[in-house]
Amino acid sequence: MNAQTPTVRPPIAMLAELTHRCPLSCPYCSNPVQLALTETELSTEEWCDVFRQAADLGVLQLHLSGGEPASRRDLEELVKAARDAGLYTNLITSGIGLSERRLKALDEAGLDHIQLSLQGTTPEMADEIGGYKGGFKRKMQVAEWIGAIGFPLTLNAVLHRRNLHQLPRALEMAGEMGARRIEVATVQFHGWALKNRDTLMPTMEQAREADRVVTEARTRLKGTLVIDYVPADYHSDYPKRCMGGWGTTGLNIAPDGKVLPCHAAETIPHLQFDTVRERPLRDIWYEGSAFNAYRGTDWMQEPCKSCERATVDFGGCRCQAMALSGDAAATDPVCIKSPHHGELQARAAAHASHEGSDLVYRTAPGKPVPEPAE
Repeated sequence: MNAQTPTVRPPIAMLAELTHRCPLSCPYCSNPVQLALTETELSTEEWCDVFRQAADLGVLQLHLSGGEPASRRDLEELVKAARDAGLYTNLITSGIGLSERRLKALDEAGLDHIQLSLQGTTPEMADEIGGYKGGFKRKMQVAEWIGAIGFPLTLNAVLHRRNLHQLPRALEMAGEMGARRIEVATVQFHGWALKNRDTLMPTMEQAREADRVVTEARTRLKGTLVIDYVPADYHSDYPKRCMGGWGTTGLNIAPDGKVLPCHAAETIPHLQFDTVRERPLRDIWYEGSAFNAYRGTDWMQEPCKSCERATVDFGGCRCQAMALSGDAAATDPVCIKSPHHGELQARAAAHASHEGSDLVYRTAPGKPVPEPAE
């Protein structure tokens, strides 16, 4: 083991991207532009082994994601394997591809929690953004089944210039659905979302209004609804503590078994990523070059290196620094101390003022998720 190993704690959470297949074609999709093909996906047996390795490593929470994880016909088997390994399981889903019968089967398999995405609070908005006609109606039916079965529910609302005005209604819907938590996530411009910055970039006024609405709602709904909030990066003065700090609390596994420090890490071209098909998960976490690249603070440049926030936000998002400055070790341009901050603000204003752009929808590999049968 390398010299850093003794100071590295085990990860708490793991995101398992079971597939990149998805019935939706959201223009803000944060998955890589080049998606993993169906034939490269880990098998049932491989995923089950990864879950056991994760539990042995110290992972407590397993987030089953995609694409749309319901497109995996072995989803129930995977949930059972994760539960048998002692992991808390959270299904991150659009709801498309889930029937009442299948939800009951997932409950029997031991699924602990469901996170349901919300593309809009009206059929018109949700179906336009998701690129799936009838998707909103199906999602509302799935939400009813989730409530009837008794799954704890988180609602995930991704917001942008087209739908930020619907934030108050999204908060109301979370209460109506019996959700315990809502993630108010202003779109993050990684992956496919970069192709739609001109259309999706919120204005400064929208960003500030979202701040106000969330602050007021947190006070009003305290004890009833937990609100996680991802503000508009490009309109902020300080960056978020991405992933809780690189290689400190969580890891992602892509459909083909590639192990990543964060969702967008493959956008950093010089990093080399290991795969669970070739190396044990424990070795990757502690000794993998990608995980050690930006752990701690030794890698930092100025102004981060001597900044009092160095261990607060760890310089912000490495992938965003790469995308906006061309240097993954640079201060995230979102930070007011970054030499690129002024340029970022000007760029945000230009994107937000752009009118008339059409959404560029993405397509996923493989066949779409079939209609759920009862």
